[in-house]
Amino acid sequence: MLNYYPAFLQPAECGQYTCQLKTEINWKQENLRIFGKSYLTPRLTAWYGDTGAAYSYSGLKLSPEPWTPVLIQLRDMIVAATGCSFNSVLLNWYRDGNDSMGWHADDEKELGVNPVIASLSLGQERDFRFRRKDNHRKVFKVKLANGSLLVMGGSIQHFWQHALLKSAAIKGERINLTFRMIMAVNVHGR
Repeated sequence: MLNYYPAFLQPAECGQYTCQLKTEINWKQENLRIFGKSYLTPRLTAWYGDTGAAYSYSGLKLSPEPWTPVLIQLRDMIVAATGCSFNSVLLNWYRDGNDSMGWHADDEKELGVNPVIASLSLGQERDFRFRRKDNHRKVFKVKLANGSLLVMGGSIQHFWQHALLKSAAIKGERINLTFRMIMAVNVHGR
């Protein structure tokens, strides 16, 4: 399942939310371990959600910061539009075309078998690329517009990878929020 809503938010709302997120979120540039080597993430990130909604990827183990009012507002709007529940959100701030996200699938065990991920884009339009896991020549892209919502669900994470690749032509910034449901919630820290 792949559903795209190109104008989920209006331009004025996008500007307001972008300003709030830039100032209210505790942004970090994490250190990733990929194939035994350490790299700084090529973007700024943050992890927010319900207590115990821990998440791990690329050697990172993230414990959520508590929801902020603006994140609750955005989550509730997306829940109302999609009918899906979310207990966490991964935020990515792409400062320009040099910031990126490499090829991957959101198939970590904490997300369950067929996760639904709702991806809200604010700012610079970027190409979100997909490729088949078993045939990298089979590709397509979705232009993620300012204020758009892309919902990925069903078996898409089993068969497809996605990426936001570097582009020297991109000068503007983009904030992306990916709302998720963490299934393996450990509220007692055990």
